[in-house]
Amino acid sequence: MTSTSSIARAASRGRSDRPDASGSSPGRRRRSGPREGRAAWVLAIPFCLLFLAFTAWPVVQSLFMSFTDTKAKDLRNPFGVNIIGLDNYARALSDPTFLQSARNTAYFVVVGVPLTLGVALAAAVVLDKGITRFRGFFRLGFYTPVITSIVAVAVVWRFLLQQDFGLINTVLGWVGISGPNWLGDPNWAMPSLILMASWRNFGTAMIIFLAGLQAVPFVLHEAASIDGAGAWQRFRYITLPMLRPTMLFVSVTTAIGYLQFFEEPLIMTNGGPLNSTISMSMYTYKQFGFGNYGFASSVSYLIFVAIAIVTAVQFRLLRENT
Repeated sequence: MTSTSSIARAASRGRSDRPDASGSSPGRRRRSGPREGRAAWVLAIPFCLLFLAFTAWPVVQSLFMSFTDTKAKDLRNPFGVNIIGLDNYARALSDPTFLQSARNTAYFVVVGVPLTLGVALAAAVVLDKGITRFRGFFRLGFYTPVITSIVAVAVVWRFLLQQDFGLINTVLGWVGISGPNWLGDPNWAMPSLILMASWRNFGTAMIIFLAGLQAVPFVLHEAASIDGAGAWQRFRYITLPMLRPTMLFVSVTTAIGYLQFFEEPLIMTNGGPLNSTISMSMYTYKQFGFGNYGFASSVSYLIFVAIAIVTAVQFRLLRENT
């Protein structure tokens, strides 16, 4: 009886010390778990400190600042500012210049995002199916504006869009059309910026669309072709539905970037003429320059709210079947 119980205890100890599929026994794994956790936290501490110091704390501070009347002179005495609640937000929403910047930004996004995505998708389809030789050269050429300095791009486009000696108006003059003052006319300034921004940014969306197109199974197109579907039908009923996740990602990232567009009007028109190209980001930048830090912070959070709303709408429209 004693020998039987001793054998049972030994077998039990043997099972408890037997290595599992990962090669370590449960007892050793329990002992090493807290040690690994402490090591992970030690490695994460530098990132956590940097995140708290340079990201989390400035965000919290800017949010608090948006409810105060902080100005440039208050930097010497930051604890002497007054908390004014939602007055900054009410002031922004009643400011005609801010409302004009909001309309300009909405115009830029509503026209610019579909234009950029349409050109990018067309270029991706051509590179995926239409061009067989020098494909890498065309990819590089289409993507080069993305990595080109905005200053260099602005200099080139300002030359192209000059009223009297610009290349675009010169070409239009060859066919008897008198080109407008692209950057000096309030009716044409924003379309000019949209055209430039779409040309400069469609390369990123094109690369992502190209990756999505290459992930569409060829057997689906082959089966649809056997059933008599044409090229447009295959693109509409096979390619586009398969690209919904890709299109969601590209549209969200592009819209977020366009809602914050800043360099184009700053360099090309400085917000003019007659504030027809001033954006919300540029309006915020000018308020910071004027020393209205609390008011500028409130405008920044209004931009954040606009980004959140637009992103939610895009997820609602494009995430349905993903």
